[in-house]
Amino acid sequence: MKLRTALLGAAATVAFAPMALAERGADGHVNVIYWQAPSILNPYLSGGTKDVESSSLVIEPLARHDQTGAMVPWLVEDIPTVANGGVSEDLKSITWKIKPGILWSDGTPFTSADVVFTYDYCTHPEGGCAQSAKFEGVSKVEAVDPMTVKISFADAKPNPYLPFVGAQSPILQMAQFKDCMGTKAPECTTANFGPIGTGPFKVTEFKTNDVISLVANPNYRDPAKPRFATMTLKGGGDAEGAGRAVLETGEFDYAWNLQLAPSVIDQMAAAGKGQAVSAFGTLVERIEVNLTDASPSLPEGERSTTKHPHPFLTDPAVRKALSMAIDRELLVEVGYGRAGRPTCDLVPGPEVYAAKNTSCFAQDIAGANKLLDEAGWVKGGDGIRAKNGVKLSMVYATSTNAVRQDFQALIKQWWSEIGVAAELKNASASVFFGGDPGSPDTFQKFYADVEMYANNFDGTDPEAYLSAYTCNKIPRPESQWQGENINRVCSPEYEAMIVELGRTADIAKRRELAVKMNNFLTVDNNYIIPLVDRGRVSAHSNTLGGVILNTWDSELWNAADWYRVK
Repeated sequence: MKLRTALLGAAATVAFAPMALAERGADGHVNVIYWQAPSILNPYLSGGTKDVESSSLVIEPLARHDQTGAMVPWLVEDIPTVANGGVSEDLKSITWKIKPGILWSDGTPFTSADVVFTYDYCTHPEGGCAQSAKFEGVSKVEAVDPMTVKISFADAKPNPYLPFVGAQSPILQMAQFKDCMGTKAPECTTANFGPIGTGPFKVTEFKTNDVISLVANPNYRDPAKPRFATMTLKGGGDAEGAGRAVLETGEFDYAWNLQLAPSVIDQMAAAGKGQAVSAFGTLVERIEVNLTDASPSLPEGERSTTKHPHPFLTDPAVRKALSMAIDRELLVEVGYGRAGRPTCDLVPGPEVYAAKNTSCFAQDIAGANKLLDEAGWVKGGDGIRAKNGVKLSMVYATSTNAVRQDFQALIKQWWSEIGVAAELKNASASVFFGGDPGSPDTFQKFYADVEMYANNFDGTDPEAYLSAYTCNKIPRPESQWQGENINRVCSPEYEAMIVELGRTADIAKRRELAVKMNNFLTVDNNYIIPLVDRGRVSAHSNTLGGVILNTWDSELWNAADWYRVK
């Protein structure tokens, strides 16, 4: 089946049944807790899920994905297809029709000019953008008229639904951000901390890495929504405290990302105040390998840049051995139970794109030692391997979380058994995922040799996700350390695959390419060492209705539909 054929089909739509006599703000206040505290409300300046999701309450994309992964119109009349004339016959452009009457929260009209501006903002040559992969292959974005925006591609684009689709690619208001282009982007704290949006809520106060206070958007397009007049999104603490606040004490209504052992969640739920909800999507806990030298002995501005290749992680044998030494089955048992599955893949789903590699499942300490012996890495009297005066000793960083610290301890032990020393480091999740260009502890800056975290992509097509690994998306000082290519991979072979995927329509061939790209990054080269395919686990109180867990978009995607169960 051709993807172009799929485009000819009717676009998916979704409808929510209106509640009888619904009235905006009638249900008072709702409390949400994200133990990874939001640091900024502009996802173009942060790749952290906590920032993408919290900002989704305020700023929105043209279309998004529902809980089934189906694409649904959001700020537009319908999903463009070849059949309805929205996608050109040559697949080189897509035209979106904005719904009439949509207003920004300040009461001004939302128009195509805002969409064009957002593209210019993210692709500004002097700036850095955390979501630039969303615009891979785009040649131009233009306002046909105030309610119509046309996106053109350099080549035929069988999957034109990357720009402005999903929570990672929302629209910014031109009037608010027009003076925040390029190098000025991170300096616009008023706009970045309090964006004017089209979403159900607007920000009244944002204390970075702490709490967001929101009120119902008086200009929201549905006069009956949101049902809650105010919302508090509290950040900080830990996953256990967040879970207890919903499931045991009832202090909060919704808790995100309960990264806890299943037995702990079950004990909390027994209190009867709420329920845990879970679903698998594309979230993978992984170890990222730094291909550049993060040594603090290097001058500031040169650490973790391509000016200095890593002294030993550029050796394929070392990266392979690090992966071979890990017992993924035990990690799942210790950290996630039924909410996790071992994986060797960056893209574990959806089914049509899953590579389904299993070669890494069996731990092989003996094989890893043999591989390092053959590569000339010799154990010294201290048990640490070395070659040409370079020791296999590294910094292993992650965010602060009980499960991740358990993983670090186990993996450090396994690596010691193959002659690799690891210094463990963890930073507050609010800082680690925050994207502050001045912080030495962000995952983008990567001032460590390896780091561990989870990430996923929105929607059900991995094209933008896999397109992140281009040379021009490497975080660097010139981009304010923004960029999705965390590992600093720079491969013409891989970039050629990105181009080919972008213009391939046949589903079978797209799968073949996606699997090949997945394998290039993981089992073939071990630039990324996947550990666990994680199910998303969150919780809501028994008095919060309308919650629909969505692993293909922001978890807060339908917050406008939440209501208080009487």
